[in-house]
Amino acid sequence: MTTDSTAIEDAPRRRSRPLIHRAWIVAAVTFVTIIGGAAFNSLPGLLIDPLHTEFGWSRGEIGLAVSLDMALYGLTAPFAAALMDRFGIRRVVVVALGTVATGALASVWMTASWQLMLYWGLLVGLGTGSMAMAFSATVTNRWFVARRGLVTGILTAAGASGQLVFLPLCAWIVDRHGWRPASVTVALAALVVIPFVWLLMRDHPADVGIAPYGGTYVEKPAPATGAAARTLRVLFGAARTGPFWLLAGSFAICGASTNGLIRTHFVPSAHDHGMEITAAASLLAVIGVFDIIGTIFSGWLTDRFDARRLLAVYYALRGVSLLFLPMLMGPAVHPPMVFFIVFYGLDWVATVPPTLALCREQYGEDSAIVFGWVLASHQVGAALVAFLGGVARDVTGSYDVVWYASGALCAMAALMALMIRRARAGDAMPAV
Repeated sequence: MTTDSTAIEDAPRRRSRPLIHRAWIVAAVTFVTIIGGAAFNSLPGLLIDPLHTEFGWSRGEIGLAVSLDMALYGLTAPFAAALMDRFGIRRVVVVALGTVATGALASVWMTASWQLMLYWGLLVGLGTGSMAMAFSATVTNRWFVARRGLVTGILTAAGASGQLVFLPLCAWIVDRHGWRPASVTVALAALVVIPFVWLLMRDHPADVGIAPYGGTYVEKPAPATGAAARTLRVLFGAARTGPFWLLAGSFAICGASTNGLIRTHFVPSAHDHGMEITAAASLLAVIGVFDIIGTIFSGWLTDRFDARRLLAVYYALRGVSLLFLPMLMGPAVHPPMVFFIVFYGLDWVATVPPTLALCREQYGEDSAIVFGWVLASHQVGAALVAFLGGVARDVTGSYDVVWYASGALCAMAALMALMIRRARAGDAMPAV
């Protein structure tokens, strides 16, 4: 062994322990990055009415572009996780942020619905998908051994933080200056994050000669080749197991009842009942506040309790709350609506830490890629409801049927979570 490699290997023993483990710095950069990526996802619900008014596009047509964005957000995630194994986290994320900024800026000059599909659907979907929860799963798996559930909750809450920061701001900009300045604002937010990623992010603890938080030092693995082939191979192996379909199915309902439903259609639905757009957007921002609390607390619970039972409780409570929502809509913000917002916020993405924990339990070292595919199902569910919700509004003149149907689906998700079997020692994903 050469002197240089010995020095790297011995580095954890020779160096004095820093006040803050480098893993927490990487987690902080990841948090900020996900906030930047989430910024553009805060816009769809705000732009449905302005785009409908300016261009005459139907809500179903606009919803189709939103659904493409959401579907690609999910379908890109597993490939992004494999690309991070091949080219490194930092390079993939920088390219993704640039792609989001390009799509956001290009949409300012669009005049046809196909351009909305290209800029808003394709480019932004690919970019944000590369910074999705599979990104946080990769960071968590590499940099943390202890506190994984807590860190997963914190990073998941970053998306809600982006919503919290940008929804009120973008709503105010749309209301006062139109939708184009709001798109420019989001593009600039994505660009601002790039220097932080390039300067502070590192791909693996071995890059700085330390052990992951709560673990022992390990050498950095060689770059994985054949990223696309590996991603598909992991999918085919996972698809031969029952837990994968239960996780994917329940998470599809999760996406349908959050991103596809509330994030996309809550603001226009509230506006239908006479509520100001800025007031409705502020309510969504409040969801973001309690989402942070609920997700971090869910991560803490996941480190201590059965993830399957946690999921069942989360989905059951979400379904009940959606059944009451049509009765709460009105022109003013009243206490029952505030209670719904707080309750729904606590439950919004509380499902992520236990879902990721079950992926780790079932699929081991391939769990980040498997979770990427599970996330893809989440976004496919979101995409379907983003589109069908707009169609339902065009056909019936109301969103009520969508709220009720989503509540029933959440009850199904609760049952699916309870059906997931516990992984036994020696269980392995089928080889392909």
